[in-house]
Amino acid sequence: MPGNIELYGKARILRRAPAPRYLARPSPFFNAARTSADLESMRRNSPSEPVPVAKGPRNDWQTVLSLLPYLTTYKWRVGFALTCLIGAKVANLGVPIVMKKVIDSLSSIQHLTALGRAQDSAAIILVSGVGLLVVAYAVVRLSTSLFTELREMLFAKVTESAVRQLALKVFRHLHSLSLRFHLDRQTGGMSRDIERGTRGIQQLVSYSLYSILPTLVEVGLVLGFFVAKYEAYYAIVTLIALVTYIVFTIKLTEWRTHFRRTMNELDSKANSRAIDSLLNYETVKYFGNEEWEAQRYDENLRRYRTAAIRSQRSLSVLNFGQQFIIGTGLVFILWRATQGVIAGHLTLGDLVLINTFMLQLYIPLNFLGVVYRELKQSLTDMDRMFTLLGAGREVPDVPNAPPLIAKGAEVRFENVSFSYERARPILHGVDFTVRAGTTTAVVGHSGSGKSTLGRLLFRFYDLDRELGGRILLDGQDIRDVAQDSLRAAIGIVPQDTVLFNDSIYYNIAYGRPSASRDEVIAAARAAHIHEFIESLPAGYETPVGERGLKLSGGEKQRVAIARTLLKNPPLLIFDEATSALDSKSERAIQHELDLIAQERTTLIIAHRLSTVVHAQQIIVMDHGRIVERGTHAELVRAGGLFAQMWALQQQKAAEPEEGADDTVDVGESARA
Repeated sequence: MPGNIELYGKARILRRAPAPRYLARPSPFFNAARTSADLESMRRNSPSEPVPVAKGPRNDWQTVLSLLPYLTTYKWRVGFALTCLIGAKVANLGVPIVMKKVIDSLSSIQHLTALGRAQDSAAIILVSGVGLLVVAYAVVRLSTSLFTELREMLFAKVTESAVRQLALKVFRHLHSLSLRFHLDRQTGGMSRDIERGTRGIQQLVSYSLYSILPTLVEVGLVLGFFVAKYEAYYAIVTLIALVTYIVFTIKLTEWRTHFRRTMNELDSKANSRAIDSLLNYETVKYFGNEEWEAQRYDENLRRYRTAAIRSQRSLSVLNFGQQFIIGTGLVFILWRATQGVIAGHLTLGDLVLINTFMLQLYIPLNFLGVVYRELKQSLTDMDRMFTLLGAGREVPDVPNAPPLIAKGAEVRFENVSFSYERARPILHGVDFTVRAGTTTAVVGHSGSGKSTLGRLLFRFYDLDRELGGRILLDGQDIRDVAQDSLRAAIGIVPQDTVLFNDSIYYNIAYGRPSASRDEVIAAARAAHIHEFIESLPAGYETPVGERGLKLSGGEKQRVAIARTLLKNPPLLIFDEATSALDSKSERAIQHELDLIAQERTTLIIAHRLSTVVHAQQIIVMDHGRIVERGTHAELVRAGGLFAQMWALQQQKAAEPEEGADDTVDVGESARA
């Protein structure tokens, strides 16, 4: 997910060259093995085909069918778990039957214990066989628990593996989507959708395997036993009560579902606003809008409360109706059984057996309403996650796309036209070449389309193949090569650096996670940040805070430079790489960057013209078109737009720089 919208705008691109001087050996990131085997493996493990966009709302069966492939990976384990489930229910069916035998046996030997002495009652019970029935009762109950625990042990791996695989697939898919998708989404709400979706999988499997399916098996066994042992009346009444209960529950739950959907949407919205407000903590403080943010958050909480109250009221109606149906069915069953005992057709053991069967059915059935509601909620949550997974890739790789082969790193824009929205074109016929080993700068006013060039080069958007022109890298159309190999060949130092909430070492090593500690430190030295890091109490293990807020702007910029140098790609993109540094550090780092850029292809997309004076070619853009090109001296002599911007910046540079040392913030918060 992009941490910053402007991360990939104005920039510099450096072609492949020998490893920088600060590295003891060439970077392994771009050795032959990396560009072939590693990148091929990366493509195999990441989606390369466009995922079809979900059309219309998915029904519950579509959601369940989408989950099945993740569960059938462990077919044998699932089969054994279902066998244990049936075994547990058969054993549970035997519990009331054994209890009936015990009660009937006690009734038949009651006169024996009356004739015998009290101290001989235990022997009488043992001789009569009642003791064995008691032992059998305990064994049957223990068997029920044993089969149940075995079922859960067997299926735990299936459930957790499905959750892991699906969550990982969604995560990878989100990273494969275009920048446009992420700019249109709120990260907080999307993360909640994934969280609820993975939890929904666990609940769906748990409730269906541990509640619904066992209940259905038990219902079938009990109904069959009633018909075979007693009369069809008991089975018919039980079946009518069950059908009525299920229909009533489904109808009212369907009516209640929109309340839960509303609660989900409001919950996601409230969470998104809260995260957005906390991420922009400094902005809130700058303008003193804490109360305003609290009111916006409370507005969503009030709407959520209203939806929650409506949901609870409908839940109370549903619960009462369910209890009424269960109670009515139980009255009819027990009335008939009591009449049978009085008439002598049934024994007390039969009455206890029928009552126990009803309790064994109705107790889980009582929770079946809750389970069904939770299942519907789980399916709703899973639907939102599968909808994310079904989002189509706006920038897919072509089938069997080959990896990029970077040689001289020549970049060519051929008649490039592009628009984010059809009604608002951004680029118009942009055509220029960055020769290998030369430096080309692109400058212009804000809104001239400079940042878009960097985004297109990274393939965050693709050009229209018929009307958009093309971008070539060493003669290869970047639309025809694998995206992972293209982006692996490009490094960037953005103007506004956003860091991970981890240590300084982690953020530098992120440029090449396989780098050794010595290489990470060497990159930090080259970026002139090693001494600052060593001055901190925790050194390289110092946490940088959320988005790197514990570091100053200059320090974050130097970390970004260090991790890009560590990556050592054939192309580098610099977005005002020294803009947040003080004058002394800027001169030092600019000198180091100039050394790195020697004999490399360099593209600078800049605002400060003093940083591109040395460029062999300068492209001047205005309203998405190239209006001038040439060297610095040629453009100044031409007296055009570049000359005007140069004169204006020189005039400003001559004025006294008030607060020029403000950028020399050395991270007091990091030291704290």
